[in-house]
Amino acid sequence: MIPSMLADMFRLDMPVVEKVLRTIVVYLLLLGLLRLAGRRELAQLNPFDLVLLLMLSNTVQNAIIGDDNSLLGGALGAVVLIGFNQLVVRFFYRHQAAERSLEGEEEILIQNGRLNEGQLKKELITRHQLLVAARAQGFDTLDEVESADINSAGSFIFTRKRPTEDEQRQQELLDRLDRLAGEMAEIRAALARLGR
Repeated sequence: MIPSMLADMFRLDMPVVEKVLRTIVVYLLLLGLLRLAGRRELAQLNPFDLVLLLMLSNTVQNAIIGDDNSLLGGALGAVVLIGFNQLVVRFFYRHQAAERSLEGEEEILIQNGRLNEGQLKKELITRHQLLVAARAQGFDTLDEVESADINSAGSFIFTRKRPTEDEQRQQELLDRLDRLAGEMAEIRAALARLGR
């Protein structure tokens, strides 16, 4: 009984070459579909996106393994996925122009403090989602943001607004007043000690 069970676990029901090709084709198909779906899928997973990715993985599983439910078949599929992914990553590391053409450029979501509504719509990013991403990077409101981009990996990049010259002068005056108030407090304390 045990020898036949072990034989079933390690017997491939399809040729190795077919299993390798199936895995690579499905990998490339998913890579292309995720690229077409846009950066939003990579930027923030909402419950809908998570369900989609989980169902997608289950859907393509059979395309990779076919009728093969053996342990060796699953292990071979995993090895091919990881190995092929490493080859793709190394290729794009060496050919960054090809990577840029596949992944695209950064997209500007806020420029000079103004929302780029057209780009938000294109990327399917709501104001609320952008605000959540800004808050995660230390901004309280979008009014504090000078510029915001989404890069090809789906990460948000925010730049804080710089204060105007008037705001800088006002802050400098407030800082000086604070220093003077501190010095006055020290003088009063010293005078109070002398007056004892």
